[in-house]
Amino acid sequence: MPKILTIVGARPQFVKAAALSRTLKKFNLEEVLVHTGQHFDENMAEVFFRQMEIPEPKYNLGINSLSHGAMTGRMLEEIEKVLTAEKPAAVVVFGDTNSTLAGALAAAKLHIPVAHVEAGLRSFNMKMPEEINRILTDRISSWLFCPTETAVKNLQREGFENFDVKIENIGDVMYDVALFYSQISAKHATVLKKLGNNSRPIVLTTLHRQENTDDLSRLRSIVKALNELNDEFQVVLPLHPRTKKILERENIRLNFDPLEPVGYFDMIELLKNCVFVITDSGGLQKEAFFFKKQCLVIRDETEWTELVDLGYNHLAGADKNRILGKAEEIKNTHAGFEEKPYGEGNAAEKIALFLKEI
Repeated sequence: MPKILTIVGARPQFVKAAALSRTLKKFNLEEVLVHTGQHFDENMAEVFFRQMEIPEPKYNLGINSLSHGAMTGRMLEEIEKVLTAEKPAAVVVFGDTNSTLAGALAAAKLHIPVAHVEAGLRSFNMKMPEEINRILTDRISSWLFCPTETAVKNLQREGFENFDVKIENIGDVMYDVALFYSQISAKHATVLKKLGNNSRPIVLTTLHRQENTDDLSRLRSIVKALNELNDEFQVVLPLHPRTKKILERENIRLNFDPLEPVGYFDMIELLKNCVFVITDSGGLQKEAFFFKKQCLVIRDETEWTELVDLGYNHLAGADKNRILGKAEEIKNTHAGFEEKPYGEGNAAEKIALFLKEI
């Protein structure tokens, strides 16, 4: 039985790991789960393992709250030790975090094949740490599991067909997860009760990317827009610990009470019950689409260009007036959401079939 070592470290990776772990078990593949510790807050890590019934990580490296270089270096060192001890047939990494790059690099240097789930995504903004992580991870992986045809074309344009890699459009594992857990989320979620009765429609918001939080002019502009929107809507903002720290340090005031980070079931229920989404998260942009909600993206670009082309994602950047204008445009917009750019909800099964043949 091939042993598959899976590396996670951040919230979207926990979600993707849930789909893959369940499917690997179904195909009788042994999984060793490694949690780097990159997201260490209780509601951003452990709660996901409990709620989504992800197997307890065999290794929790506890590496967090460091600079990019220090964090990636420490992860590389510790993951190498795990790989040497476990000797897996393959390593699976997800997305574009420091955990992703460290896991792929450690495996590649030990000549262990790497499967990159969510390969081929590009924002074409090299100032983003995530863009650097995803490009480098793609280059040293053996299997490039792309979520969309756009991602496949990105790799083709960069010449990946000339490399010794296998490129497959398998769909998006996050769609697998959304379909599965949306059936049971209402039984487990508590967030709507905490919000109480409020006549204003909900706008689900997240704010955590460094391009927004570390640029104080962008951060202030976004917060001003959210404060104004809260006069008409109930802005629901599960606040990332790092963003919270910066807001407090810089005395940037929200005119509403943010939430503590929420688990996946609560996030699903917020998606089901909101009127639209405002986010700088990559994962939440797709989840908004899965639950048929328009999404206002507080970034200057997005990896999910197909959602922009389809008219469901709306780039607003960090300009207050542009954010407010876009919100006014989309608040009463209704669309079919009939397209299926992310496959049929069987991406994890396709990955497992490939890994079974190692």
